[in-house]
Amino acid sequence: MMRGLMLEQPWWLLLLLLLPLVWMRWLRPSARATVVLPAAGALLASGARGTGLLVRARWLVPTLRTLAVAILVLGLAGPIKANEQTRVLVEGIAIEMVIDRSGSMMALDFSRANRQMDRLDAVKLVATEFIKGGGGLPGRPNDLIGLVTFARFADSLSPPTLDHDFVIEALMSLRPATQQGEDGTAIGDGVALAVERLRDLAESRTDDPSRRIKSRVIILLTDGENNAGDIDPMTAAELARTLGIRVYTIGVGSRGMAPMPVQTPLGMQYVNQPVSIDEDLLRRMADLTGGEYFRATDERSLRAIYERIDMLEKTASEERRYLQSTALAVEPFTLGGARIPPLLLGVVVLLALELLLSHTRLRLLT
Repeated sequence: MMRGLMLEQPWWLLLLLLLPLVWMRWLRPSARATVVLPAAGALLASGARGTGLLVRARWLVPTLRTLAVAILVLGLAGPIKANEQTRVLVEGIAIEMVIDRSGSMMALDFSRANRQMDRLDAVKLVATEFIKGGGGLPGRPNDLIGLVTFARFADSLSPPTLDHDFVIEALMSLRPATQQGEDGTAIGDGVALAVERLRDLAESRTDDPSRRIKSRVIILLTDGENNAGDIDPMTAAELARTLGIRVYTIGVGSRGMAPMPVQTPLGMQYVNQPVSIDEDLLRRMADLTGGEYFRATDERSLRAIYERIDMLEKTASEERRYLQSTALAVEPFTLGGARIPPLLLGVVVLLALELLLSHTRLRLLT
C-alpha cells in the first residue's frame, strides 16, 4: 500500500511566480479610495491612534486576496491524496493436501532437534511450514489450500481456501486413528474426495476471470497400503487425470524396520516391525496424473520433498493496483485524524473575509 500527495498538472504552479507583483499592485491605494470625502472625515474622527492602526493594516486586504488566488492556482494544479492498494490474485494454484492419519502414522521413526516424534507430528510441522513459510520454505500465501484426511474413512476438514490459519488449525488438530473401527488406509477414498473438492472449486469460478485457477494439485501423503474404502486408488487417479489434476505422492517412513504402535493387553506398546509402503501404487498414481512420487524417510527429506513441490508448482499471479485518490481542491481529506476542508472552501473563506474588511473598517485603504 502506498500513500502520498501529488499534483496532476504541476505546471500551473508557475503562476505563483507572478503573485508578488500582483500583491504589490493591489497594495497601492486606488484613486477612487483617495477622493471619497466622507471617508476622510471618518478617519479624522477615529483619532490619531485608530488611524495609525488602520494604516498599518492596509496590507491585510490585498494579502487575503493574494492568498485566495494562490490557493486557486494550487487547485488548478490538481492536488490529490493518493492511496495505491489492493493486490488482486488473478491466477493461483489450488492445492488439496491429503494426509493419512491411520494408526501406523504413530510410528516413532522421525525426529526434530534430537527429539523423537511420530510420523504424523512430523508431517504436520513440515506441512505448516509449506503453507505459511519457515524452515527454508517460502510459504504459499497466494494459493488456495484445502485439507482431506483419511484412515478407514475419508474426511474433508477444509475446502480450498486462502484462510490458511483455518487450514493450519485443522491440520494441527489431527490425531491418529486409534480405535479399531476407524483405523485403516483408504487411499482411493481420500484422493477421490480431494478431486471432488477441486472440481467444485473450478465450477464455482468459471464465470469470474479474476478468480482463475492456474492449476489444481493433490499432495497425497501416506505410510501404508490401501486396505479400506470403496474407491480403488487408480480409479481415483484416473478421475484426477481426466480433470487435469496432478497428484504428487509421498511415501512416509524409514526403510527397513520402525517402532510401530501395537495394542497389547498392557496397552499400546511400540514394537519394531517392517515398514510396508505400496511404492509401486503411489508411483503409478503420480505418473498417470503428471505428478511425481517421493519417499520421505526422515524429517529432513520430507522438507526437501515439499521444497521440490514448491519449485514445481510456482504461482503465476498478477498484480492489479487500484489508485484511489482524493481531489483536495473539492473533497475533504483526513490529516492526523482530523477532517480538513477542501481548498476551494479556503478560497471562499478568504474572499469573504477580504470583502468584509474592504467594505467596513478597511474600505478606505483599498
